[in-house]
Amino acid sequence: MGHKKVPVIYNFKVHFSSYIECGSDLVFISCRMENHLSIKSWSEEDRPREKFMLKGRHTLTDAELIAILISTGNQNESAVELARKILQQSDNNLNKLSRLNVQELMRIKGIGKAKAITILAALELGKRRKEGQDLKAVQITGSKDAVDIFQPLLGDLLHEEFWVLFLNRANRIISKQQISTGGMSGTVADPRMIFKAALDQKALSIILCHNHPSGNIQPSTADIQLTKNIVEAGKVLEISVLDHVIITQTGYYSFADEGII
Repeated sequence: MGHKKVPVIYNFKVHFSSYIECGSDLVFISCRMENHLSIKSWSEEDRPREKFMLKGRHTLTDAELIAILISTGNQNESAVELARKILQQSDNNLNKLSRLNVQELMRIKGIGKAKAITILAALELGKRRKEGQDLKAVQITGSKDAVDIFQPLLGDLLHEEFWVLFLNRANRIISKQQISTGGMSGTVADPRMIFKAALDQKALSIILCHNHPSGNIQPSTADIQLTKNIVEAGKVLEISVLDHVIITQTGYYSFADEGII
């Protein structure tokens, strides 16, 4: 009498094997049961994709959104459980997660190159969305307006960059421009390059900005001296330096807010 092998999936962590008598034959039975529930066994409203459709994207947790990206889990974890583990690697902070590279994500069991790239590509799209706003429609009324522009651009970098916002008479943005890029501990900004660009664009005021990859928002002695030099040069050219903002991943420092400018 022939017997077909029928795969059976259980949702309990029990491992056993045994022999049973079937006619004159001994048949080896091996069962492996897992202790986790697959996403398909969840109620429909709790499955990430279905929840997205039924309740809207804003109702999903970060882990559920990542689960949609990676699609599947590993042998012992559902996609959501694996997504939670990914978040734990970055202290449940999406900014920290975006700073990981492909190789670092691939150290997590169940994350291969394709899943790692998918996660980082989605985070990069979110970053570019923030950067892609129409700057010419933005009027600068305080330091926070400048921070909102530069935080997505500079907050996650592991090296320093120096940028300038060029403004018209109404403090609306004409453009933003990178002046220099450096290493982890500093970058050099040439005032002549800054004011040449300002004159070319007929800017009446400027805002300086650079990042501190170290996370320390306090200006260095060199930062303070450079700012003073640029402010003095601006007075000669009748171009006002409204602020110098230092960006970190989680905060910022404003020379104007602190009364230094």
